[in-house]
Amino acid sequence: MSQHHPLSSEIPSEFPVAQAIRERRTIRQFKSDPVSQELLLSLLDTANWAPNHGMREPWRFIQYMGEARRLFSNAVIGAMSVDERRRNEEQKLKDYMTIPVHLIVVMEEDSRNKQWMEDVGAVSSWIQCFQLAAWERGLGVVWKTNGFLSAPSFREAVGVERGEKIIGVLHVGYPEHIPAPRPRTRAIEKLTIHE
Repeated sequence: MSQHHPLSSEIPSEFPVAQAIRERRTIRQFKSDPVSQELLLSLLDTANWAPNHGMREPWRFIQYMGEARRLFSNAVIGAMSVDERRRNEEQKLKDYMTIPVHLIVVMEEDSRNKQWMEDVGAVSSWIQCFQLAAWERGLGVVWKTNGFLSAPSFREAVGVERGEKIIGVLHVGYPEHIPAPRPRTRAIEKLTIHE
């Protein structure tokens, strides 16, 4: 068995996509090493090949790196209650200034239910494509959907416009720690077969 990953022996080497899907991990501890803008743009362009209905490409991105991470941090802290701020401000600021990149993924909201569902699926697919492409290049990602994303003060501070929904914040960087895989339920246990 390969020392690289416990599941490696189950995945033939001629299926690199399947291997990437199984090996990718959500990363919550990042090194402070910077990520180049060139690499980020390459990953964004790769993820743009995500399937999306009618080629609407309903996504856009707001990126914070370098000193601009303080603006992101202040937007998050500004959306906290007084009690949360008192308890968490110092740690949140330290954490957010360590993570190399914060990428807010925003979707145009469509008032038609079918199109809205399609667009949520498309943007979610985009995020997964981004995570897989980043993993292939040695970067880790965590996809966050915290309550502050809907706070008017946060939305205004980061430039989210009326008629847009934040699908998530992606924290991106080189992993400090890669967690062990957690077991998944076998598909057969959730599959209804009609023959």
